[in-house]
Amino acid sequence: MIRIPMHTAFDRLPVVDIAGLFSDDLDRRLAAARALDRSAREVGFFYVVGHGVPGSLRSALTAHARNFFALPYERKMQYYIGHSRAHRGYVPEGEEVFGQGARDRKEAFDTGLELPADDPAVARGTPMLGPNVWPEDLPGFREAVSRYYEAVIALGRVLFRGFALALGLAEDHFDTLLKRPPSQLRLVHYPHDTQASDQPGIGAHTDYECFTILFPTAPGLEVMNGEGQWIDAPPVDDAFVVNIGDMLEAWTGGAYVATSHRVRKVVEERYSFPLFFACDYETVVAPLPGYATPAALQAYPPLVAGEHLFRQTARTFTYLRRRVESGQLVLSDEAASTASFGQHARAAKSAGQD
Repeated sequence: MIRIPMHTAFDRLPVVDIAGLFSDDLDRRLAAARALDRSAREVGFFYVVGHGVPGSLRSALTAHARNFFALPYERKMQYYIGHSRAHRGYVPEGEEVFGQGARDRKEAFDTGLELPADDPAVARGTPMLGPNVWPEDLPGFREAVSRYYEAVIALGRVLFRGFALALGLAEDHFDTLLKRPPSQLRLVHYPHDTQASDQPGIGAHTDYECFTILFPTAPGLEVMNGEGQWIDAPPVDDAFVVNIGDMLEAWTGGAYVATSHRVRKVVEERYSFPLFFACDYETVVAPLPGYATPAALQAYPPLVAGEHLFRQTARTFTYLRRRVESGQLVLSDEAASTASFGQHARAAKSAGQD
């Protein structure tokens, strides 16, 4: 089995108490930041507690997600994501295609930062920015999802300040890059499947943004450790799962690794609510000065964060793939990065060289 550097052979995810990040005491913030840094370097995936997000928001989100996904297919398809100009709305089973062409066996509802059509970034046609799509015939849905989104976005900003401290930067270093981020919240439903066997439901992948804040309702998530083994990451009471994404890997020159993960098919019904915390679309990402070694600069050439996100999204969603194939959608060449993110990709590359 191939040994992947920079990750330990962990057999469970660490728990990081981030309550100190909310303190007025710099020493407490630094202590919490050091704990974040250690988990980001050694694992890349961890639980966070002490986050301050009320459980009532998670309960309301779950209840309204159940109500939406219980609707007839025809009703849900009225909000099909392919009708949206900002990549928002309902994602039916089979819409997403991962890895070797395997269709994903889940359904989802995608939301993001609510921006009006006359917002300058939207008016310029920036992908993945714009108004949300809402099922207005479901009372309370929009309010519950929006309240949750706002609370977890606020948590993400606090985490970003913690990462800045951990990396030896000014605490507000990333603040200016978070004005209109295409940070998506996905409501994901894995239906009850009595025929499910113990096998991957979503193939190994990394997340394209800076980091992800996940609230799951049932087991199924698996994380690859430094020995290439898959480790269960079951839900923990009152904790979020946080994982490093591609942009933080690039910024740190690989010191933080966008840990590969997958979802295993399980018999029980499962809901999953990842918020993919992104920086502004036009942000140019390259190794930070303290991490810009010759090897890091070669491995992580500059890339535009939003272009990387949109290119990867366009490779996954059927409606976007069709637009690319027809010439209706042309992806920027700037989006083509030579970096390989996550230890799964590195393992495959190493295996090919051996």
